[in-house]
Amino acid sequence: MRRVALALCLQIPAFANAQTPDYVGSEQCSDCHQAETEAWATSHHALAWTTVNEGSIVADFDGTRFEHDGMSVAFTREAEDYIARVTEKDGTTTEHTVHSVVGVTPLQQYLFETKPGRLQSFDVVWDTEAKRWFHLYPDEDLPPDDGLHWTGPYKNWNARCAECHATGYEKNYDPETRSYQSQQTEIGVGCEACHGPGSAHIDWAGGQGAADDLSETGFLMRWGRGQTEAEIQQCAGCHSRREAHEGGNPLPGTPYHDAYNLALLRPGLYHPDGQILDEVYVYGSFLQSKMYARGVGCMNCHEPHSATLKAEGNGICTQCHSAVGNPDFPTLTTQDYDTTAHHQHPEGSDGAQCKSCHMIERVYMGVDGRRDHSFRIPRPDLGLGQDACTDCHQGEDQVWAAAYIEGWFPESRQRRAHYGTVFAPAMAGQLESPEGLVALAIDPSLPGIVRATAAYLLQPFGSPEIATATAPLLKESDPLIRANAAVLQRSANLSEQVQRLEPLLSDPIRNVRISAAKEFLNIPTQVLSPDQQAMAGQSMAEWQNAISNRLDFPETHLVLGGMALTFRNALAAEQAFREVVTLDPQRDGAWPMLVQLAQINRGPDAAREVLREALDWLPQDPNLLQLSTQLEP
Repeated sequence: MRRVALALCLQIPAFANAQTPDYVGSEQCSDCHQAETEAWATSHHALAWTTVNEGSIVADFDGTRFEHDGMSVAFTREAEDYIARVTEKDGTTTEHTVHSVVGVTPLQQYLFETKPGRLQSFDVVWDTEAKRWFHLYPDEDLPPDDGLHWTGPYKNWNARCAECHATGYEKNYDPETRSYQSQQTEIGVGCEACHGPGSAHIDWAGGQGAADDLSETGFLMRWGRGQTEAEIQQCAGCHSRREAHEGGNPLPGTPYHDAYNLALLRPGLYHPDGQILDEVYVYGSFLQSKMYARGVGCMNCHEPHSATLKAEGNGICTQCHSAVGNPDFPTLTTQDYDTTAHHQHPEGSDGAQCKSCHMIERVYMGVDGRRDHSFRIPRPDLGLGQDACTDCHQGEDQVWAAAYIEGWFPESRQRRAHYGTVFAPAMAGQLESPEGLVALAIDPSLPGIVRATAAYLLQPFGSPEIATATAPLLKESDPLIRANAAVLQRSANLSEQVQRLEPLLSDPIRNVRISAAKEFLNIPTQVLSPDQQAMAGQSMAEWQNAISNRLDFPETHLVLGGMALTFRNALAAEQAFREVVTLDPQRDGAWPMLVQLAQINRGPDAAREVLREALDWLPQDPNLLQLSTQLEP
């Protein structure tokens, strides 16, 4: 199945033509752009990934030790090398030299090359503020054979992280040898990570004209007034929770939804009202905001080269939210917000800070506080268990907080119906009727990501009526809505499915085409015209290409196994599920399928052999124990 996926998936990138410039490295930019280079050089972007010889290590390697849950680490310095001697809870000891460094503050993480070309991110990291070692996952039991152990597939730097910490990154994974030959123009987020390859710009600066498909200065990506949406999408490529369709590092200027499938407001990632729960990296939050809807972009608040805020404290907000306002945003209500009459807290207190009420903070990676970018008004009256008021006033409840807010703002228009009250029972599997979700999905006043999430949550309620009611979503301008509405057509009759979904096969956005291709998997080819079959094949090839770029992910082979089962190819399905457990032996969803496929393909003795192997890894798994009873000779 791996070979099939690779053979079918040679998709040419959007900009891969004779005019695509070459990467030249950030050093080439400094002579002409000194101020920008100086601002960038100490930024979190420039220091996102650095070499050891750059002197960036700040942790204590002077014979320090760290112990946690039966494992221990001794950190030492030998000449120019920084060494970690790791003794696992099973008693095995390995010694690793720090290969490279991730980040600068509030924590710093270290990468080890565990096999040639394979980089793994170590779970014991350095707190740069408290000057201490700590474990990123102190509450989890992670023995060496666990997929979530630092040596496992989910902590592999090449696959999971490098694409956003490097410039011009190419993963170069070989699925046959399960090895990497990754390379990049430079480690760290350099100039060309945002502007695009710079060789044509250098030619332009030397007096040569720019190619027709490049900007007037020779770049693929255009920055400046009037490019707000493109700029947001460029930042979002890394600042979002998403699944990459290409190699994970598309050329700058590639539309976001051509390159990625954005994670929706799903359980486990977001709270039902859309506030952050897990690490979601800003974009999905920002899409919910009124600021995004009114044309605010990343550069309105963030300096592009230093990656710092443009003002300190409430000044970042009052550059627009003030009695003077901002002429760039004429719909903004002009009012003095930085007063006790508005924030109702003592001047200078934490409660007087705009971000305290409108950008709740959550701590990830132990010490890294990140703010919700949906810029919402606190709604403790919703009773959804998540609001800014009780974040700070932890001894109080939401009824208390709601009463205070109503007393402060008795005439507020903000206490209207909220989609979170529908999403909450839907996410919990307790929604009795789909009407509320349908209403949210078709409501043009809601953010696109909210409507797309409503469509996603409608999937368990699939019916011909819902397929008809949501069919107009397939023509929405937001590609996120179109992509997530396609699956709801499964319940329509066959002719309606084809009629409604066919236009999506030639949609201008790749993520929509891929979403449509998945639905055509279940449509018999004999009911399609030759043209429809050709379009479906092209979109299917794009999906397969996306899959081929993620063959080092165990979860990818779960998808391949499902595809093989759809095509009734039990041998290919067994190969796919075998690859899942090879990459992650504790992936409990794969073993029962592998046992059953072994029985189908090779008989009960083979199934029992696979079952014994599975129980060695997961001896208490209820599904495997049930299969054990069924397969008793």
